Amino acid sequence: MNTPTGASSACLDAENRELEMPYSAIDEIADLFNDWNSALQTLDPAKVAALYAEDAVLLPTVSNEIRKTPAAIRAYFKRFLKKQPRGRIIEQNIRLFDTLAINSGLYTFDLTIEGTTVQLLCRYTFVYRKDPQGWMIIEHHSSVMPE
Repeated sequence: MNTPTGASSACLDAENRELEMPYSAIDEIADLFNDWNSALQTLDPAKVAALYAEDAVLLPTVSNEIRKTPAAIRAYFKRFLKKQPRGRIIEQNIRLFDTLAINSGLYTFDLTIEGTTVQLLCRYTFVYRKDPQGWMIIEHHSSVMPE
């Protein structure tokens, strides 16, 4: 790179820093899905349920029952994890509101059912609340796409 006459190296360093993408609050919320998906990979329902606040509500993908207690959320994941789910975000829309954040969009799940891998395309909404222990899921809705 040629340095223009009179330009300082500090100026060029500042320009280079502007090209770097700093870690943002949006990135932090996006990473919460990765944390959740990693918890799924452990196949431990307690690790997944630990990401949900005590007062969380789960409207799960493969159950008709709304889960409103930590025990009910754990019970759902005990059954769901037997399918060895692996999620992948297709589209996400993140909005921040002080101590609340919403991540909604589309994701796929690869599930293993009776030795065969099937893929579900689902829509989702995660609502997070920033608690003293960090961002916790307070609402999670996931449903298979109707078409």
